[in-house]
Amino acid sequence: MTLRIEFLTLIAALTVSFGFAEPPVKVTVEHNSNNDASASFKFKSVPSPAKDDAATKAKLTLVDGDMDSNGADLSALTDGVLPTEQDQPEANFFFDAGTAGGRFRLDLGSVIEISQVNTYSWHPNTRGPQLYKLYASDGADPRFNGAPKRGVDPTTCGWHVVATVNTVPQNGDEGGQYGVSITDTSGSVGKYRYLLFDCYVTETADEFGNTFYSEVDVVAKR
Repeated sequence: MTLRIEFLTLIAALTVSFGFAEPPVKVTVEHNSNNDASASFKFKSVPSPAKDDAATKAKLTLVDGDMDSNGADLSALTDGVLPTEQDQPEANFFFDAGTAGGRFRLDLGSVIEISQVNTYSWHPNTRGPQLYKLYASDGADPRFNGAPKRGVDPTTCGWHVVATVNTVPQNGDEGGQYGVSITDTSGSVGKYRYLLFDCYVTETADEFGNTFYSEVDVVAKR
């Protein structure tokens, strides 16, 4: 019951609908149905996952929440190795069943100018859609807390809200592949070292609402 209340509260708080974010940030969302999804992760507008992006050598840290023991660890998000099947737990990172998601952080090693942050997921059912809030920081704020737990607003400790992503369809099949690309009309999302993903469940009808995250790409501005 607590998880359902948290989920409903989150949905009520999200003012960003499917594929939309307040300007100048642009969130592009694309969905391949179960019949159209393939191991190539091809989309019309969202770039396919890269193997040599800025996140490849990033240090990943679980800030809050529990990893599901049936899935891969955080390194699966940046290793450039994609799942080859629609229900392949060992090739995806996801939070433990029955929990309300959690937070993880990417440390890029130094401040870089970012042009895109892209995220990918794949599952035949409700673990396909993505629901998260992305924060970023250069780490320079004297108040900076690199690992704010749930219950701590990251904006109070040196983090900036980049975008809210909600790809849960209002109707139709939720399963399949999802590609999300976060960009900015200026061509630069910002100059940051750290990215914090605050991930939530996509549904509370059962215990299996935590997204199968396949890959996270960070593209540096050239």
